[in-house]
Amino acid sequence: MGSGGQASTGGQSGVSDSEGRMGKTVLIVEDNELNMKLFRDLLEAHGYQTSGTSSGVEALDIVRRTRPDLILMDIQLPQVSGLEVTKWIKDDPDLRAIPVVAVTAFAMKGDEERIREGGCEAYLSKPISVGKFIETVRRFIG
Repeated sequence: MGSGGQASTGGQSGVSDSEGRMGKTVLIVEDNELNMKLFRDLLEAHGYQTSGTSSGVEALDIVRRTRPDLILMDIQLPQVSGLEVTKWIKDDPDLRAIPVVAVTAFAMKGDEERIREGGCEAYLSKPISVGKFIETVRRFIG
C-alpha cells in the first residue's frame, strides 16, 4: 500500500482455487500497515482478490467504484471513524447490501453491540485469530 492512504490492489487475477473464490473481492480499510499486510496475505492465500486503503473517506469512493464483495473495516481510522464510513455505506441503497466486518482493537463490554448497531454485520477483535478471520470471511462470501 502506498503512503497517504492510497489504494492498492493485489491478488492473483484469473487464478481459481477448488472452492471457486476467483473474483471474490475484499476491500481492507486499515491504517496499520502491518495489519493491512497480514489481512491481505491471508486473504490472497485463500484465493480472494484484495484492495486496500487507510482512509475512510477514500474507502467510500473505492466502494462506489468497485463494489467489493466484502469490506473489512478498522473502527479507529484517522480523520473519520470506521463506524461513520459504515453508516455512509449502509445509507446508500446501492451499497447497503455489501457486508461490513469490523476489525478493531476495541474489545470492551458493549463494543460489539455498538459496532453491530453501527451497521457492521460481524466483528473481529485484534489481534485476530487466523481461523476465526478466515471463517468469518467465508461466512459472508464463500
